[in-house]
Amino acid sequence: MNIVVCIKQVPDTTQVRIDPVTNTLIREGVQSIINPFDMYAIEEAVRLKEKFNGKATVVTMGPPQADAALREAISMGCDEGVLVSDRAFAGSDTLATGYTLAMAIKKVGAVDIILCGKQASDGDTAQVGPGIATQLDIPQVTYVKKIEDIKDNHATVERMTEEGFEIVKTSLPCLLTVVKEINEPRIPSLKGRMKAKKAEIISWKAVDLDLEEEKLGLKGSPTWVSKIFTPPPRPKGQVFEGDCEDTTTKLVEAIKDRLVA
Repeated sequence: MNIVVCIKQVPDTTQVRIDPVTNTLIREGVQSIINPFDMYAIEEAVRLKEKFNGKATVVTMGPPQADAALREAISMGCDEGVLVSDRAFAGSDTLATGYTLAMAIKKVGAVDIILCGKQASDGDTAQVGPGIATQLDIPQVTYVKKIEDIKDNHATVERMTEEGFEIVKTSLPCLLTVVKEINEPRIPSLKGRMKAKKAEIISWKAVDLDLEEEKLGLKGSPTWVSKIFTPPPRPKGQVFEGDCEDTTTKLVEAIKDRLVA
């Protein structure tokens, strides 16, 4: 079984800053981490690899320093890392990102399952995983909390919903986005860290992939951030003092006055 797990390196969520001119994230001088939801995708990829004696390849699109995220995934048990990095990809929205990652996965080769975290902590769109599946024209199941079974070229999974969960059966290859309930990510072993340190990261630029130039970066992004601002603080609410009956009467009168106004 061949598994691909897509990850993203994001700024530490406690240190997110926005450039007021470009409306983009300021990454310089900010500690980066693997998107927290992607850690569960990595763990699930490694578990599938171990169960089915397969291969797990981790792929990320980002600046050159994103190779640190790939090495961390390798230290957890993934076999190899692929960095998709080029200035041509700068400014990509979720559509352009999904397209670029899909083309990179095609270059990886035959894949049975693609795993992604349900969403990234910096964008929170939950669109890239489904976008990859659409570009590859394969089935997708989102918000997966458990992989029940994989056999006869099909996967049966539990998909989390607001009311509970659904049992979904899909053919392979497929893409699954996972939630944190699916597992508990492991702590890398010393052997794993040594392997990651020595690992040769595969690096692909735009020229290495069969890409359509008009679908890349800002040119291939139909959405963009036009303005970012901090919402004004909420005004202080009205305070009612007195005993319960008196306070209730005042509150009812205040509500009536507001409705009339």
